[in-house]
Amino acid sequence: MRIHLKLSPNAETIPYNYQGHLVQQFHQWLGANSVHDGLSLYSLSWLWGNNQKSKKGLDFRNGATWFISAFDDQLIKQLIDSIMKSPELAFGMSVQELTMQLTPKFKEKAVFRVASPVFIKRNLENNQQFYYYSDAEANELMTQTLQSKLKKANLSTDVNVRFDTTYPNPHIKGTTYKGHRKKGSVCPVIVEGSPEAVGFAWNVGIGSGTGIGFGSLI
Repeated sequence: MRIHLKLSPNAETIPYNYQGHLVQQFHQWLGANSVHDGLSLYSLSWLWGNNQKSKKGLDFRNGATWFISAFDDQLIKQLIDSIMKSPELAFGMSVQELTMQLTPKFKEKAVFRVASPVFIKRNLENNQQFYYYSDAEANELMTQTLQSKLKKANLSTDVNVRFDTTYPNPHIKGTTYKGHRKKGSVCPVIVEGSPEAVGFAWNVGIGSGTGIGFGSLI
């Protein structure tokens, strides 16, 4: 399930590394919870909308949109209740409208655009290794991560994920989160598996860091 939030224009300039503020508000709306522990069965998009850029950051003079998706419908319902009571977000923005979207009925294959970069990492001998759309290992690693999440949700892990090599303009984009620079791939992904697994991917996102704003799918 997914909720789309229409946000009012910001009153303060939004820094380019704003994603941590969205994550913080997400957990404030949820209250005491354990969903941030381990694999995230939810995904957060970045802010969308026409914006003005400056050296200090971004201004969404006509407001912005943000969506949150989760495998657990109860989590989304809990968020809705909290947002209705406290619609304030950050930078003087607040939720003006909220729309709920049920998980679409997918077939066994879907091509998804990304609403935020796909972040892929692995810990190797105390060092973090990062992978992008051009790396040979990327598809297998994305598949492994989604399979781990499916297993956590007690669903079939028969699924395959790969970057869409026909996309004409793949690129790398990043942000700074808690003082650490994180970069991911802006490139559509193809998910093949059962319709349930494809819908699961739409909700939980692809790659690492979906709980901090990476790998959300459209």
